[in-house]
Amino acid sequence: MIEEVQSLLDRYWVWLKDRTNLRQVGDWIEITTPYLDRHNDYIQIYAKRSNGGFVLTDGGYTVEDLELSGCKIDSAKRNVLFKTTLDGFGVQANEKALEVRTSEYDFALRKHNLVQAMLAVNDLFYLAPPVTASLFYEDVVAWLDLSGIRYTPNVKLTGKSGYDHRFEFVIPKSNVRPERMVRTVNRPNRETAQAAAFSWIDTRDARSPGSFAYAIVNDSDRRIPESVMDAMRSYEMHPIPWSERDDAREELAA
Repeated sequence: MIEEVQSLLDRYWVWLKDRTNLRQVGDWIEITTPYLDRHNDYIQIYAKRSNGGFVLTDGGYTVEDLELSGCKIDSAKRNVLFKTTLDGFGVQANEKALEVRTSEYDFALRKHNLVQAMLAVNDLFYLAPPVTASLFYEDVVAWLDLSGIRYTPNVKLTGKSGYDHRFEFVIPKSNVRPERMVRTVNRPNRETAQAAAFSWIDTRDARSPGSFAYAIVNDSDRRIPESVMDAMRSYEMHPIPWSERDDAREELAA
């Protein structure tokens, strides 16, 4: 099993390295990552030297793209969610730009955190149907509370790679069930599934034996591709389609 998981991790690193491209843009280096945004465009960040280290930024793309789609982070609740999400990755908001400062030593880690923060903010706040009144994350919170499922929200864990990963919910161990880690996936596609699954395989060795990981996947307005479900299962993460959430109620509440 160790060899199998190590092989999966090695393949992930190869995929990440082979599909990352660099380009000089003035004083900045444009870094094109293999992760896709909701427009199926590759996510780009920018880096330049600053005060003996580096500054990494999304240039304001994440927030501006949400605003252009009619999803503004302008309410008290959304501001709290926005700041909590950024704090979980150690990312700062510089006006509209998401930004981190780093040294050469932890450049890779901080780059990873910035990209994951961009994905998390976009996934948390993007409302697929314009008339949707609530965020998917809030829907999941309301369902957990209504179902009597106890949890700790927004837990950041460090994996064996040294990278930080945020789990929206951690359900503590009970007398009959082990600890359960829960991610939410608002936009199910290969990239979001792979990112969620990687967060689990990278952190599970640091958790209690027998711990499980789940992904609550939003299928409210779209069919979840079977390849997404298979990708999660192959990394031993258990997907729960939102439309089938009540089937998992007892398993999560126990």
